Amino acid sequence: MRREGDTVETKPAGDRRVRRTRAALRTALVELVLEKGFHAITVEEIVERADVGRATFYAHYRDKEDLLVGIVRDLAEDRERLLPAVEQAREQGFTGLPVLYVFQHAEQERPVYRVILRGEGDGQALREFTELIRAQAEKVFRARAEQLGATPRVPLDVVARAWTGELIGLLSWWVEHDTGYSAEEITAHLRDLSVYGRVWATGLTPLDAPGALDLT
Repeated sequence: MRREGDTVETKPAGDRRVRRTRAALRTALVELVLEKGFHAITVEEIVERADVGRATFYAHYRDKEDLLVGIVRDLAEDRERLLPAVEQAREQGFTGLPVLYVFQHAEQERPVYRVILRGEGDGQALREFTELIRAQAEKVFRARAEQLGATPRVPLDVVARAWTGELIGLLSWWVEHDTGYSAEEITAHLRDLSVYGRVWATGLTPLDAPGALDLT
């Protein structure tokens, strides 16, 4: 059994066999977590469900926690569908396309997103996922402000964290429930909220704003 601190053998992620093995382990972990909860499952159950050897598991991951975080990193590597939209957003302003692609991907990989967004394990996978979104959002906001010569009224690290919180909250609710909103509809609502603000979204006017949305 691999001990903590041991080096995990790394293999090229592009290797077809490696991709199949990792996909089988990811699928097994997600299925078992949704059935029993993360803390109740063992590596033995994961490898049995994935139909791979125990040694094969430890050739790729240190433990089940490492596998869970690896799922987030695998999602982050799936950039082909996101990067064109991000670049387009930088050039054209707020299109909502990067967000739409996140929701569409979550629709295709709903079980995976459920496991991550529930904070399974010690929450490390959710924290890593949140940080990936926040970093990308802040990068885009800064690039757009520089491109347009705009001076932010609120620090962009604050804007990025607030925006990420909204996205993660909506995404968590959307993957867990039958909300009745399609990926396109929920993206449009988030886009309008980002562009026009909460006062507009609630049907109020700026004259109504003082104290109207005070939740304290």
